[in-house]
Amino acid sequence: MAKKPSWVIEKERGRRAAAAETVWLFGLHAVRDALMNPARVKLRLVLTKNAEDKLHDAIAVGGLEPEIADPRKFTAPLDPGSVHQGAALEVKPLDWGRLEDVALGDGGAAPRLVLLDQVTDPHNVGAILRSAEVFGARAVVAPARHAAPETGALAKTASGALERQPYLRVQNLGNAIEALKDMGYVVLGLDGEGEAEIGAVAATLTDRPVALVLGAEGPGLRARTRELCDHLVRIPATGAFGSLNVSNAAAVSLYAVRNL
Repeated sequence: MAKKPSWVIEKERGRRAAAAETVWLFGLHAVRDALMNPARVKLRLVLTKNAEDKLHDAIAVGGLEPEIADPRKFTAPLDPGSVHQGAALEVKPLDWGRLEDVALGDGGAAPRLVLLDQVTDPHNVGAILRSAEVFGARAVVAPARHAAPETGALAKTASGALERQPYLRVQNLGNAIEALKDMGYVVLGLDGEGEAEIGAVAATLTDRPVALVLGAEGPGLRARTRELCDHLVRIPATGAFGSLNVSNAAAVSLYAVRNL
């Protein structure tokens, strides 16, 4: 039998690792929405008696028998600082499918996407998922490495949006941008020194698919990411007081390009 190439072996290892990975969600909102999500693979539910009473209906839908824990000795393996509110749920990460399928969708209004260039703070990504859901973005896309993974902290900040708003991880963000452009997307990179205000550019793109690209706070967009964008745009500001947090910038940008 011929020996498998090393790249094939590494790919198979990655698939096995992903299949074995689990995530602990915590907090009443995050646990409730995950229990109600039929797409979630649910493995273990740990609740205090008080949390069980509050989540009674969701437990019935989720179909998982809870383990009742003493609030003073909560048995789920969470970080000590996690504000779990007496509720924790072990799950498999969600699989949202291929970028091509999500980006093309099934017709309707011109889609909007959010791409994150090395945004690693789970609280920022969670807040961006909430804004993406509110303003009707089709997905939030981030690289598989150097980005916030699906974690309990992210899910809690997203306040349920993680269960409904696609969060796709791609191997290479630059390649994903090129693929989106081939699908007809106009790619707008957020940059404080952008050539035009986002609202002015957005007004010309009401019938075009749009992908917003936001970089990490501080470094901003990487060089290749900037080069691949069709336009570098800025959010207008009054005075020279600094820049918005990336999650706030995402919300403002999504509002600017929203489909009415």
